[in-house]
Amino acid sequence: MQVLRAVAALMVVISHGQAEAAALAARLGLAFPPAGWLPWPAGVDVFFVISGFIIVHAAGPLHGRPGGPRRFLAHRVARVVPLYWLVTSLYLALALARPGMLNAPGGTDPALVVASYLFWPMARPDGAVTPLYSLGWTLNYEMAFYAVFALALPWPRRQAVAAVAAGLVALVVATRLVGGLPTPLAFWGDPIVLEFAVGLGLGLLRAEGLRLPGAVRAGLAAGGLVLLALAGDTALPRALAWGGPAALLVAAAALGRREPEGRLVRAASHLGDASYALYLVHPFVVRAVGLAGAAGSSLPLLVAAMIGLSCAVALAVHRLVERPLDRVLRRRLDPAAPGR
Repeated sequence: MQVLRAVAALMVVISHGQAEAAALAARLGLAFPPAGWLPWPAGVDVFFVISGFIIVHAAGPLHGRPGGPRRFLAHRVARVVPLYWLVTSLYLALALARPGMLNAPGGTDPALVVASYLFWPMARPDGAVTPLYSLGWTLNYEMAFYAVFALALPWPRRQAVAAVAAGLVALVVATRLVGGLPTPLAFWGDPIVLEFAVGLGLGLLRAEGLRLPGAVRAGLAAGGLVLLALAGDTALPRALAWGGPAALLVAAAALGRREPEGRLVRAASHLGDASYALYLVHPFVVRAVGLAGAAGSSLPLLVAAMIGLSCAVALAVHRLVERPLDRVLRRRLDPAAPGR
């Protein structure tokens, strides 16, 4: 699963790296045909399915336990909040000091800044419902999903998973039927949240003991990749066009037996461990490399440098910043919990 997390994060990095190179090419009057083998932003959809899957495992010992919801939320806060607040603060500082360096349609509106730190969906002046640091839109979904799942923790695992999945489906249907909803409800009711529900289902299947033969898993992975490659030519909703193939890829990764790992898999797993850091820090690296290499650079090599340096920085941030903060905050929020 960690390998797939690394792949998902790299897809997002490739998407943003190519967008940066394309913008640079346009300014310089150059041609830059991006590599469009896959819809690279679909890495986010893979992440959402993985999140649903992982939560079933992470919350396993907490169902029906006194204080279970509090411990669950404490662990999620320790995992998500510190690094996101750090990168949001860095982005805010840069937006104030060097606004021309960033693409910040929301400016530094105080209400948007506060909403960003609180994971509260709010429309920017340009109409986009994204926080100050725009990548945080995914975390606005994640944190809401965690809160809903915490409400179901007093129930046994099967009932909790079924209730949360049904609640997500009901929210999407209600949002489609009722117009004029407040921005947060309309945002959380997007069909993309169904990807969490699919991940929950896969997590429950694994927890119940389902394991698929290698040939079946290979077929699922191949099917997921083919469908994802074809998704650029379809008018289907994102949750189906990208979320469906993402579910096949996660099923292929999750529903197998543990096997010995080779060096390449171990290396990819380390990057998977740092996938959250990679997701959050890569825009700074991409923009810095784009600015530094603006004159006379080979654009494909520039994108390769963006990807490589983003991975290196993410691994360092994960080791030196993210993990220590996670451990400290977990001890503060949940003194009875063991280390990560």
